[in-house]
Amino acid sequence: MGAIYFDRDLTDAERRAALYGGALFLYSPRATTQAFCGFSRQMIDEAFAPLVPEYAHLELSVERYAQILAGLKPAFIHHPESKRLIRELLADFGCDPDRTYFDVPRLRSSTPGGYLTTGIAYAFHPHRDTWYSAPRCQLNWWLPINELTRDNGIGFHPQYWSRGIKNGSRRYNYAEWNRASRFDAAKYIGTDTREQPRAEEQFDWADEVRPLCNPGGLILFSGAQMHSSVENTTDRTRFSIDFRTVHLDDVEAGHGAPNVDSECTGTTMGDYLRCIDLAHVPQEWTERYDRGFGRVDAD
Repeated sequence: MGAIYFDRDLTDAERRAALYGGALFLYSPRATTQAFCGFSRQMIDEAFAPLVPEYAHLELSVERYAQILAGLKPAFIHHPESKRLIRELLADFGCDPDRTYFDVPRLRSSTPGGYLTTGIAYAFHPHRDTWYSAPRCQLNWWLPINELTRDNGIGFHPQYWSRGIKNGSRRYNYAEWNRASRFDAAKYIGTDTREQPRAEEQFDWADEVRPLCNPGGLILFSGAQMHSSVENTTDRTRFSIDFRTVHLDDVEAGHGAPNVDSECTGTTMGDYLRCIDLAHVPQEWTERYDRGFGRVDAD
């Protein structure tokens, strides 16, 4: 993994190049990130009312809690205000609206004590998004909505930036996941039997990095970074937002972070929407990536 930058002022092209080299970027809260987190906070509060969302797990059965999330999370994903706020955020960070594409945002919840870590509130084992058919040029934008600590956030594993590990990505195809597993998340309470890529040899946790930023801040990283959900050992639920972007220049050139161990098939390229008008990535590029373009450096 490369350097960790704090509030570093770079052009979008410079930032993308650093991210493809393994860098992490951390940003302090700013108006656009706070607006996005504030909107999500309002939806969370309304969904759990009259309970305090951070402590709702103390009052609700796991089944009822999962039922609330099953309504809240899709509503957030598909709300037009979510897309509007992402577009404002990306413009604020210097992304070209004609060439930058984003996918719909996800609202994440990490409950304490293993209360709910499957299905609709899946706690991610160490993984790269590129194991899940993401292109090497994908960038991940991760925003904590409430207090982030070393004991409830996100972990990175820098020793694996250029070091491969045996994993189950060879059995993963994004189209098949969408067909068979994606929309059943709320059914999995207690155990989650869906096939997902994970390490298939002993994992080295020694150099884990757990970056922190204030609520409404931002952690930006490559989809090729090995990362995981930190086990929540606090007494309250952590809520966060994440979404992903690609830049069409890099899509067309086949640029991105190194692929050291991903063997999945298919592509998520069809999910991304152009900032300026919400158009999808041109179909020819989605089809080319589905056939394997961009899995390694293009000539």
